[in-house]
Amino acid sequence: MSTVNIKINGVDYTVPAGISILEAARYAGIEIPTLCFLKDINEIGACRICVVEVKGARSLVTACVYPVNEGMEVFTNTEKVRTSRRHTLELILSTHRKNCLSCVRNGNCELQKLCKEYGVEDEDYYAGKMPQFEFDDSAAHMVRDNSKCILCRRCVAACQMQDVAVIGANARGFDTHISSAFDKDLADVSCISCGQCIVNCPTGAIYEKDDTAKVYAAINDPEKYVIVNTAPSIRATLGEAFGMHIGTNVEGKMVAALRRLGFDKVFDTNFSADLTILEEANELLDRVTNGGVLPMITSCSPGWIKYCEHYFPTELDHLSTCKSPQQMFGAIIKTWYAKKMNIDPAKIVVVSIMPCTAKKFETKREDQAASGYPDVDYALTTRELARMISSAGIYFKNLPDEEFDNPLGEGTGAAVIFGATGGVMEAALRTAVEKLTGEELADVEFKEVRGTQGIKEATYNVNGMEIKVCAASGTANAKKVMEDVKNGTSPYTFIEIMACPGGCVNGGGQPVQHAVVRNFHDLKALRASALYEEDKNLPKRKSHESEAVKTVYAEFLGEPGSHVAHEVLHTSYIPRRKYK
Repeated sequence: MSTVNIKINGVDYTVPAGISILEAARYAGIEIPTLCFLKDINEIGACRICVVEVKGARSLVTACVYPVNEGMEVFTNTEKVRTSRRHTLELILSTHRKNCLSCVRNGNCELQKLCKEYGVEDEDYYAGKMPQFEFDDSAAHMVRDNSKCILCRRCVAACQMQDVAVIGANARGFDTHISSAFDKDLADVSCISCGQCIVNCPTGAIYEKDDTAKVYAAINDPEKYVIVNTAPSIRATLGEAFGMHIGTNVEGKMVAALRRLGFDKVFDTNFSADLTILEEANELLDRVTNGGVLPMITSCSPGWIKYCEHYFPTELDHLSTCKSPQQMFGAIIKTWYAKKMNIDPAKIVVVSIMPCTAKKFETKREDQAASGYPDVDYALTTRELARMISSAGIYFKNLPDEEFDNPLGEGTGAAVIFGATGGVMEAALRTAVEKLTGEELADVEFKEVRGTQGIKEATYNVNGMEIKVCAASGTANAKKVMEDVKNGTSPYTFIEIMACPGGCVNGGGQPVQHAVVRNFHDLKALRASALYEEDKNLPKRKSHESEAVKTVYAEFLGEPGSHVAHEVLHTSYIPRRKYK
């Protein structure tokens, strides 16, 4: 690796050649502020917050896109630099709706943080015309408030990264704003509800639809029996909302907090993740042995399902018909559990805590009401749960560790790793291989499909049969895989696809992290490591070992793929119009 010698604030450094001043400053332990910059996603130098002085340059330069060179002298904190940044912040605030106290991002807003650091007060520095925007709350999962938008285009870049690109900059000059083509409502374009725009937004311009008031109302209704379940990845991310290290497993405290919020039962979506694997593995084996449509593609990610319906509607037969773990959980609660506990399903409210904004859309899909009532009533994001815990005055860090309720609080290691890209694939292989061979696996870890790469593939020889698998995350990577499927050239037997890059640990409903963290730390790997660690330490690591799942099959479903199982646990898909 070639290097160059530079000076930053009078100190000599040797740094890799070709990197930006922003990255070089990180080597020096200096944080240069940014607003628009997202590494490898949005490197456009537009916001002008990261300006620095370079000796010999005629004007200030943008550190995020300006490369270092031999002998360069950089100054990151001069009065000229600070004055420029301050004026830029004042200009941004001049068209920004400043109701910070009630904003969903209050205390976690990158603009607010910079204004505090640079002494920019909440006043009209440049009084004049204010642009007027209507809320767009047409979509099932989110709200757009352009009065909070700073035109950093990070949301646009995130949408393009997903190869969806349904939002962009409309109009020009003072009237520039972020919207869909022809300013259509988000519900009228082929948005996949993944929420990546939300976790990448630096302000409160876009946020998930908050259903916490509805959940509180259900909890406080004596006629309702309110059951909550938590997705595998939540235990690895919720702690971040309370200042804990990224990748801290807070399962016990999470359960304790949910009990204190007043839920009647606190269950684990890991139960239905295991259930999903048994149904999915059975479906795969049936397709392989009976000439079904291959490759079979997983159906756990509702953002991916919606993407496929919009962008590859002719390939829907490749999707597993299994409902997602969220929907399977609700279906079992309102059928088997309701009968077992003698509770009218009409009085049961199922609440899911999910890493994903697309789960809100999924609850409203057709063919998701096994009991005659919606399988799931409300899907809350990790962020919504964190807000509920905080508003209830619960000291999360001080809570004791508690265990999930039985019988649907049991899950295996295979279910835990659902939250990471490749996890569903690995979980399915653990069961499918044992079913095919009739022998117990000596090693249950299929490490070839682990890791944060966008596309991973592996080939396994099982009982003389070659099975080639692929795990893709992020819909841009899904598109690459699906083009081969569409053309009939895909070599795979089984494909896992997650809509969000890195899988559920990086979902659009997860805690928002400052751009500095997103740029220089691998959130996906840090969060996933907590899940793999829990899997490694659990006594049961294969879905078909779950006693809770065995009980449900024995008492209600019969066997994987049975008529009852299809009625309760499987669903259908519809082609959707593609419109950007």
